[in-house]
Amino acid sequence: MGSNKFDTKFKMIDELDTQDEKFGPMLEQIKELFFEFGIKNLNMDDISRKLGISKKTLYRYVKSKEDLITKLFEYELLKWIESSDNLGKQDVNAIEKLFNVSLLVYEEMKRFNPMLMFELRKYYEHLFKEHHSLKLGYIAKSMRLNLEQGILEGLYRGDINSEAVIAIYMNYLVEIHNSDLCKMADVTFDELFRIIFENHIRAISTPEGVAYFEIRKKEITEYLNNNNQ
Repeated sequence: MGSNKFDTKFKMIDELDTQDEKFGPMLEQIKELFFEFGIKNLNMDDISRKLGISKKTLYRYVKSKEDLITKLFEYELLKWIESSDNLGKQDVNAIEKLFNVSLLVYEEMKRFNPMLMFELRKYYEHLFKEHHSLKLGYIAKSMRLNLEQGILEGLYRGDINSEAVIAIYMNYLVEIHNSDLCKMADVTFDELFRIIFENHIRAISTPEGVAYFEIRKKEITEYLNNNNQ
């Protein structure tokens, strides 16, 4: 996707947040409904009834169920970008930033219901692909900045192929959601994430970077263990 189209889309998404202060909380409720009941099982009558509003009120914000899903995707992407940007502004080194952003992706993928993803791909494939492409594009952009920072700090090697590194790591983060992968490897979701992150860091880091990771490894493992309780 070209940079102009990419930037234009994000400008449109950013404007979504200012439309109505009630719309964000409404989308949060709708998201929870989709998590609980699935997308296919809910029509606009069901959604308005469960929200405790009239269908006329719901249609003030969206034109159709497809438009609702589009706006939900945009809203979720905007929230993710804001969280990611805030992490990127932290005064910490590249390894810390990469872990925090990776954890953000991991937490989202961990919660995402495989059946929900199946329904999105089957019934709203074009919407899902556009959202997925935008999000991966933004993650790649963040990773490029992270690699540049890590190289300048002497924590990442200067001879790495940045685009190949980004493609491989992003593919791992996406595939971690595949429950069959955990079953085949006989590992938990959390353990698989820890291994993927550690292998990635060891592959791109200088001896100084590896040494820093070794210092933080125990804390990272404890955090994941506590988070899984």
